[in-house]
Parts: sequence; structure tokens; C-alpha cells
Amino acid sequence: MATITLLSHEQAKPGYSFYYLGGAAPCGPCKFRNACLTLEPGHRYTVKNVRPLKHKCALQETDANVIEVDPAPRTAVVNAGGAVVGSSVEVARYDCDILECPHWMDCAGPTLGDRTKFVVQEVLEEKVCLAHRHIRVISAR
Repeated sequence: MATITLLSHEQAKPGYSFYYLGGAAPCGPCKFRNACLTLEPGHRYTVKNVRPLKHKCALQETDANVIEVDPAPRTAVVNAGGAVVGSSVEVARYDCDILECPHWMDCAGPTLGDRTKFVVQEVLEEKVCLAHRHIRVISAR
């Protein structure tokens, strides 16, 4: 069975990827919330198929298409010893204010929740970051 949600008409194109951050206040009274808020916050998804159905979306303030999505791999940062391909890791937002760091979005950015579980698909690199942490950059789902 396909995983469905709603996405603005402008973004609802096969191949478009996005991070799902969760519902917001305008979603509370929406009659489509049980179909729309089905994804896991902090995870990345890719549009697989766009269905012809459209609905008004109070959050996006535009028409939204019903779309089918697949989970997409995302990059994340873990402590150097904490990632082996195939293992499950719990990733949390690191308190870091070095915005010029090339890994800031994967390490401390808004797409990460307090604690999110992922499965390691690939270890991309191991290094010391600008905050002097020994890290592994991973691709995960």
C-alpha cells in the first residue's frame, strides 16, 4: 500500500524530495489531517506519484495534491564510533552554532527532531568537524 500525503501543487512533481517536519496549528481542524500527517517527522521523502486529487490546504495556503511518497536516504552525523552499515542509530540534534560548517544541516539543523531512529545505509566519511568532534557522516533511512 502506498504512503500518501498532501503537498503543494507547485512541489507535487515526481522526483521532488523534502523533509517532513510534522503538523502545525492550521492542521488541527483539517478534515484531511489523518491522510496528510502520516509521515515520520525528521525523515526525507521523495514524490513517487502525483494523484489527480487536489484539496485546499490551510497550512500551505494553496491547492495541495495527493501524492505517493517513498522514504529517501538522508545524510546525518553521528559520533565516530557509532555507525556501522545496517545498524540502527538514534540521531539527535547537536547543540552547535557554527553555521558555516558544511555538516551543520545534518548535525544541528531544523530537520532533526530530538531523537530520530535511522538505519545506516552507507558511511560517507569520517572526520573531525569544526566543533572538534570526531564524527561519521552517514547516509540513512
